[in-house]
Amino acid sequence: MKKVFLNILSISFILTTFGMIIDGDVVKTTMLVRFSEFFLMWAIISLIAAAFYFPINYFLRRKAV
Repeated sequence: MKKVFLNILSISFILTTFGMIIDGDVVKTTMLVRFSEFFLMWAIISLIAAAFYFPINYFLRRKAV
């Protein structure tokens, strides 16, 4: 289970980093806003990935039994 969480967090970290690089906001914001935007987006992507992964994995294992 720990490996699954680490995989979800690492994939969402990569997606968040890629999204922040591509975003390229023209508006200059403070570092606090940038960090909070990054970590909150990372949390949102992690929650979405977990919300899809765990139910699908549960139903696939349940059906195999």
